[in-house]
Amino acid sequence: MSPETLIQAPATSAPDDGSLFASFDQAVMSTYSRFPLAIERGAGCKLWDTEGREYLDFVAGIATCTLGHAHPALITAVTEQINKLHHVSNLYYIPEQGALAQWLIQHSCADRAFFCNSGAEANEGAIKLARKYAHTVLNIANPVIITANASFHGRTLATITATGQPKYQQNFSPLVPGFAYVPYNDIAALEAAIAELDSPERQVAAILLEPLQGEGGVCPGDRVYFEHVRQICDQKGILLIFDEVQVGMGRTGQLWGHQTLGVEPDMFTSAKALAGGIPIGALLCKSFCDIFQPGDHASTFGGNPLACAAALAVCQTIEQEQLLENVQARGEQLRAGLRAIAQKYPTLVAEVRGWGLINGMELQAETSLTAADIVKAAMAEGLLLVPAGPKVLRFVPPLIVTAAEVDQALAAVAKVLNHLS
Repeated sequence: MSPETLIQAPATSAPDDGSLFASFDQAVMSTYSRFPLAIERGAGCKLWDTEGREYLDFVAGIATCTLGHAHPALITAVTEQINKLHHVSNLYYIPEQGALAQWLIQHSCADRAFFCNSGAEANEGAIKLARKYAHTVLNIANPVIITANASFHGRTLATITATGQPKYQQNFSPLVPGFAYVPYNDIAALEAAIAELDSPERQVAAILLEPLQGEGGVCPGDRVYFEHVRQICDQKGILLIFDEVQVGMGRTGQLWGHQTLGVEPDMFTSAKALAGGIPIGALLCKSFCDIFQPGDHASTFGGNPLACAAALAVCQTIEQEQLLENVQARGEQLRAGLRAIAQKYPTLVAEVRGWGLINGMELQAETSLTAADIVKAAMAEGLLLVPAGPKVLRFVPPLIVTAAEVDQALAAVAKVLNHLS
């Protein structure tokens, strides 16, 4: 049964006169530059606003709504679990948490899982675990974690420090010490940084990378580069950590983004798509670096029955509905269509790149158009997109997107560029 059979298109609400936006802005902190759009409900890959207008959703909560909106499997799992038990403390065994951990371990290179509430928290856990490993196993007094320029790892103080983009760090100093940055996909720069940091006072304990940089402009990792990084880590005893918050859970056409690169990490993080929009995060690691002890790390809500039941439903649905195959096919269709559009408008579009259903269309540096300009114009055509930096449009629809919906999105993009050109 499809989501559309469970939820009919919403009845048109009274047109918004701006009072909804005004009252919202009076009460909620201005941490987002919001588009003037209020979403009321959704089904599959479609959303409706409070005025009854329909949109094709190629944002998916920014690569989060794995199964789209109102998917029967997620509805059933959350409903059954909330009617039974939604939260208990991690002082007790939680069967749903154990089942989810076992599924993730069986479907990855990891041996252990820790659950939290978000990608930033998962990356915080990875940073803490890497530091404890450095102090207690590697005997490094001042461990350094290397990350990449243009990366994004979260909004907490440690994760914005790990994020290699100064714009996210501005006005939040002093930042957390113990991080260094190198260009992405540049092995010579990485080797030079490791050599420079090799001293009795400090050493590199871990390298934290995204297999594909999402917020940094949808930039895929280079396979040869990542293979070399793995070799360096093995030779020097450095932990290799992958941030899979945006590219994990099938987004790239493989269950995990690092599978596209053919390289296994020692730790990796997941969140966003893990429970299809129900808040959850996970740190997964191999047994040799599982050195947390009781009291080292914790999370009140992490791994509670409700979130884990939702995540397990997402995991099982990815398998049962063969969504990885759909991601691969629809991703190829989307990139082919975007490249055809790019060829038609070479003065506007510089490049199309991506894996599976995380794709970026980069605008020419010379054009005055920004990604936000295209997003606004596409919204008027009933298509929701999200920028990935000032000049990159990001296409991250739900993994259930159909061929017809991809064609619909491509037609909207072509119409927008034709108008703006």
